[in-house]
Amino acid sequence: MDDAFDDSAGGSAVDQVVAQIRDLIEADGLTVGDKLPTERELCDRFTTSRNTVREAMRMLKAYGIVDVRPKVGATIVDHRMNRALDIFSFNVAEISRKTFDDIQGFRELIETGIALHIFDAVTPADLENLRAINRQMVQARSIVEASEYDFQFHTALIALTGNKSTLDIYGIMKPVILRIMQRGKTRRIIEGETFEEHETVLRAIEASDNLAYQYLMRTHLRAGLASFGVTPGRPDIKT
Repeated sequence: MDDAFDDSAGGSAVDQVVAQIRDLIEADGLTVGDKLPTERELCDRFTTSRNTVREAMRMLKAYGIVDVRPKVGATIVDHRMNRALDIFSFNVAEISRKTFDDIQGFRELIETGIALHIFDAVTPADLENLRAINRQMVQARSIVEASEYDFQFHTALIALTGNKSTLDIYGIMKPVILRIMQRGKTRRIIEGETFEEHETVLRAIEASDNLAYQYLMRTHLRAGLASFGVTPGRPDIKT
């Protein structure tokens, strides 16, 4: 009998093989680009059937951990963020006021809180790169393309902290952040308000002015409230 659905020992046989393969990857120090043992070798190693190994490989491929190709076998990849992004993207058809508040509130906590890290790390070359991205945003041929550069500007700022986990989180959130960036935008807003807001943030960084940076970044992130027809009650939110 195929052991793929044997639940007698802590989950199905497939689940157990998935866990064993992940343990193998860690124990053998395998990284992206390395090949896993063949199906036959995995069957012998884990004393299980070929069907179970194949099903485990399908699960690992769905997770974005391996890529399986005919005559090549299984190669380790790292598409886990892409898988999470695909799942997240199904939920961004419409942006509600609550979604805006949640996402921009999270971004505000991150992007205003990293000022001192940015001041310590930034170089003249970094500032020129950020200004180049800002210019590319203005030169973009569409609102969608401009929003991509807007997103790139913010992730380039975060990258200065050297915190990969935060960048990964922004990668997952990218579809909804882009929709927020696109909402209510016109060419006038991109060429005027968004461009200049980025520039004032960069000038605050050049001056290592923490209070100015936090105020300007917070105001910039809240500016999109106007697209909901809301007149915010706080003076530091533009209408």
